[in-house]
Amino acid sequence: MDEAGQAKAEVARFTKRLYEEGLITVSGGNVSMRIDADRIAITPSAVDKGALDAAQIGELGMDGDMRGGGLKSSIETGMHLAIYRRAPETGAIVHAHPPYASVFTAIDRELDTTLIAESYAILGRPAFAPYAIMGSPELAEQVAACAEQAACILMEQHGALALGRDLTEAFNRVEVLEHTARINLYAALLGGARKLDDERLAALDALMGRIPLKDRE
Repeated sequence: MDEAGQAKAEVARFTKRLYEEGLITVSGGNVSMRIDADRIAITPSAVDKGALDAAQIGELGMDGDMRGGGLKSSIETGMHLAIYRRAPETGAIVHAHPPYASVFTAIDRELDTTLIAESYAILGRPAFAPYAIMGSPELAEQVAACAEQAACILMEQHGALALGRDLTEAFNRVEVLEHTARINLYAALLGGARKLDDERLAALDALMGRIPLKDRE
């Protein structure tokens, strides 16, 4: 199997996993992965996300042209391309609608990743992209700007997006984001939670080789 075939198979496999875990719906969400510097594999529009195979995954040039198969481009194609251009180290993108995490896109309350060490280690501090209509150039630009600073992005009244060096990393971040949202909600129901202090957060930043946002230029 060539590079394009391998990438399409991975996109199909992880998209089905997202659906099986309730992180996307049949028609919602989209997944992409770099094939090489000039091409990505991406879920197309108007397909059942729970029953995808590699033949249904699109091959898209960085110019935005879908190559072969007569597939219709995802409504969020522009957002994926904008992220790959603005954050060239990105190897894969998962845009999902995890229900618990999506709550935090619709309420005036931060999704706090500093309650549990794994949450902060894997996610850092998610960015928050202001509302723009789905599929719009405005949304693509706002999310791509966030991608320069954070590996996870919450999109106001929409859903969540995670970047990774590969699809395993991007998928893991979405999964951990959803677990973190549940922990936040349960902690609130029980009256609040202890947070990791600055010393513990700094140690986790060092462990993950991450530069804290406050120290970035």
